[in-house]
Amino acid sequence: MRTFLVTGGAGFIGSHVCLMLLQNKCSLYILDSFTNSFPESLDRVKLISRLDEKYDNDKISIFEGDLRDKNSIKKVFYDAKNKGKNIDGVIHLAGFKSVSQSIINPLSYWENNVISTINLLEVMDENNCYTIVFSSSASIYDTTSKFIDENATLRAKHPYAETKIAIEQLLKDVYNSNCNKWRVANLRYFNPIGAHISGLIGEDPLGIPNNIFPRIIKVASREIDKLTIFGNDYPTSDGSGVRDFIHVMDLAEGHLSALDFLMEGQPKLFSINLGTGKGTSVLELIEIFEKINNVEIPYIFSKRRDGDASEVVADNSLAINLINFCAKRSLSEMCRDGWQWYLKNPEGYRKN
Repeated sequence: MRTFLVTGGAGFIGSHVCLMLLQNKCSLYILDSFTNSFPESLDRVKLISRLDEKYDNDKISIFEGDLRDKNSIKKVFYDAKNKGKNIDGVIHLAGFKSVSQSIINPLSYWENNVISTINLLEVMDENNCYTIVFSSSASIYDTTSKFIDENATLRAKHPYAETKIAIEQLLKDVYNSNCNKWRVANLRYFNPIGAHISGLIGEDPLGIPNNIFPRIIKVASREIDKLTIFGNDYPTSDGSGVRDFIHVMDLAEGHLSALDFLMEGQPKLFSINLGTGKGTSVLELIEIFEKINNVEIPYIFSKRRDGDASEVVADNSLAINLINFCAKRSLSEMCRDGWQWYLKNPEGYRKN
């Protein structure tokens, strides 16, 4: 049985990745500061997995800690050693992710995202753990072309993306320092939305969300009167921006596919897009959400935001050919599952 450390495992993507790993008979260590997430999400993961008490104690260990504190990471590896386990690899999801906040407070983003990764890699090296899957982002790409493959130019437009590029470069340098032992995968996410079909785990953003889908949820639930769409004069079919939306459960399955490929054969480093290869405009997303959930999403248009591209869609051919991954779930399923998560959890993970 393989054992993995998942950093940021209580978050939106992390909880779904942890569920996927547990359902594939992996043993997990989860390290999370719970700064932007909730321990309740992991209780829900256990519930979906139907872990009894013995299985829970044997297969999932949860640590609260900040990766900026190297001792928090050391405690996890120390616990594993004491239990006679080897941590076979790390899925590194922890990090700040708000574009707007990264512009306001870049020092915090560089410290939290980059310094934390340095600490993690140092502790991994000390414990002879040389496999890491890194949560990167499609925001690192220059978006001058519609379909983006992994060889596209990297050009950050904000500090958040800068930290992702810096970490990818760091991982490349670490790999090149000893390419006979390190195994590194950079997973460049496009736009994950939706929730687990059970409605037990999903996205619970703190404060005002930046991304389009949680804003649609807030309008559908009447927490916000109208959705603001930035730009209606793009050179697209309906004038609104086009993005590549992927179901969060497909994204989680992509991690498993990347991990399986990474751990087989010789040590390797690769970067790969996780998207559907299909573009959907903001107006199309709204229309599908309204139809599948029988709700109305009032909206208004505002001027374009600086730096927004008209179309950003993954070329997913490498994912298909290299790691045998192709997203299966439809946009209707994304909209249905995301709305069902809200209906069952209008306060998210927050208990009254």
